[in-house]
Amino acid sequence: MTRHMTTTATPLLDVTGVTMRFGGLTAVNDVSLTVGEGEIIGLIGPNGAGKTTFFNCLTGLYVPTEGRVTYRGNVLPPKPHLVTQAGIARTFQNIRLFANMTVLENVLVGRHTRTREGIFSAILRGPGYHRAETQSRDKAMELLAFTGLADKADHLARNLPYGEQRKLEIARALASEPGLLLLDEPTAGMNPQETRAAEELVFAIRDKGISVLVIEHDMRFIFNLCDRTAVLVQGQKIVEGDRETVQNDERVITAYLGAPLEGTTAPEETP
Repeated sequence: MTRHMTTTATPLLDVTGVTMRFGGLTAVNDVSLTVGEGEIIGLIGPNGAGKTTFFNCLTGLYVPTEGRVTYRGNVLPPKPHLVTQAGIARTFQNIRLFANMTVLENVLVGRHTRTREGIFSAILRGPGYHRAETQSRDKAMELLAFTGLADKADHLARNLPYGEQRKLEIARALASEPGLLLLDEPTAGMNPQETRAAEELVFAIRDKGISVLVIEHDMRFIFNLCDRTAVLVQGQKIVEGDRETVQNDERVITAYLGAPLEGTTAPEETP
């Protein structure tokens, strides 16, 4: 598998000056970031730095107070389902599976933005409906095979081990056929073996032509994985670059030791 890739093409995702305020709290402050075709970009920072809030601004869960987010040159609509239709999928820090549905059914749910059959076709169960249903099932099984879950297709999601639940979330996100996948702490709670498998899976996703933007606390995972890494502290991007650039930046070292940035005060825990 290809490890690191550089790109000079027009950015796939272009985030310019995004700010998110909640009353008097600025959770994200004037953050800009790009993700190119075929890139894996990391986003790190201490707890409460605004990383998940930033993700929510990209995916339509929040409408930024200021700034602009474009995907393939088009401004993203402030609705999660429209962002998914545009080509961006995500997972969540806290696993959000349909616990009482099967593994296969969970992935089929992720196909809904890519099926064209309407409500009347579904009610009448005509040839178009059955054809679309078969295609969706075949695609879902391909994704389960890709993520190593094909033999668990008929298991209830709630009965999967934790690491496999994480894989299922990724399979469901991939079912929408995204060009960009956002992963929010994909290795949280994993053991070293599961973390290594997650790293290989992300590389395999990139090898399918899908760019990845990932939030993670595991520094080794991020630096092994990413072409570039951006660091958020107290809602601000303080540095962005390769592994050496980020690791040697004194502001990053200070942030992880718990000292506030000069001239700022630490905010409350952000949403």
